[in-house]
Amino acid sequence: MKILNFDSKVFLAPMAGITDKPMRQLVKSFGQGQMVSEMVAINAIQRKNPKSYKIADVKDEAYPVVVQLVGGEPELFAEVCPFVEELGACSIDINMGCPVKKIVNNNSGSYLMKDMKRAEQIIKTAVNSSKLPVSVKFRKGWDHNTENAVDFAKMCEQAGASYITIHGRTRSDFYSGVADWKTIADVKSAVKIPVIGNGDICNAYDAKKMIDETGVDAVMVGRAALGAPWIISQIHNYLENGAEPEPILKNTVKEALLTHIKALVEYYGERLAIGISRKYVCWYCKNCRDARKFRENYVRINNFPDALAEINRYFDSLSEEG
Repeated sequence: MKILNFDSKVFLAPMAGITDKPMRQLVKSFGQGQMVSEMVAINAIQRKNPKSYKIADVKDEAYPVVVQLVGGEPELFAEVCPFVEELGACSIDINMGCPVKKIVNNNSGSYLMKDMKRAEQIIKTAVNSSKLPVSVKFRKGWDHNTENAVDFAKMCEQAGASYITIHGRTRSDFYSGVADWKTIADVKSAVKIPVIGNGDICNAYDAKKMIDETGVDAVMVGRAALGAPWIISQIHNYLENGAEPEPILKNTVKEALLTHIKALVEYYGERLAIGISRKYVCWYCKNCRDARKFRENYVRINNFPDALAEINRYFDSLSEEG
């Protein structure tokens, strides 16, 4: 089953502070894959908070972007969804799976798995207030005593969701333990709308295995893309034509990191971008020789030229064994 008019079965998962415009641009530069924005709060968009407005504004990107919204007030979705449509979203995703305390305490995110009536109102309001397709991302349940993913999926379908994404962990799990793919399969069997599977996909082979075992229509990849922006296109190519992922050379890693930091500087400004880039440096140099020393050097850097120089110095010192 094809999910709307998306050109890929591989979605980059929405990750707060990660899947911003620079990250999406970099991932797309490697090839195919469906982009999703960072989670953005509807009350902040409604107030036209500059930071949130910037997150939701995707109209100048040359590829379709799903914009993910989070909030607990149905009436605000009626106001915000048309606005997000104007900002260029190709689809609206409603976050009903975020486990973070400040989100849950605002009657949003995974809290909504405990309040299906409110969740249903939110979905119906979003569907009725915009011409865009609406999807919902949720979890296996609130905890292991209240696993209600199948019933929740049926509710989403009945409320008008065009497709759904299920993460095979409960809210109480956060991101620990093993994702429950059986629940994902149960959700897929329970509804007629397309289902995206999320959880423990670390490479192309995991993606193929999830599709084979659960029957999902697409997969969503999150943490595996940190420091590896090429992984989305690798998975896409493997699923579509059986192309085996090729080893990534150190020079490819270096160029990706340099491109990423340059884009961060352009998007955020030098001072903020250098601070943000420190977490990316940790991910890009994972499993590389002398990575600890490199990270220690990099965190002391506070300007763009020195950042580029240190990255070049470090990666040029490594072999090109891939």
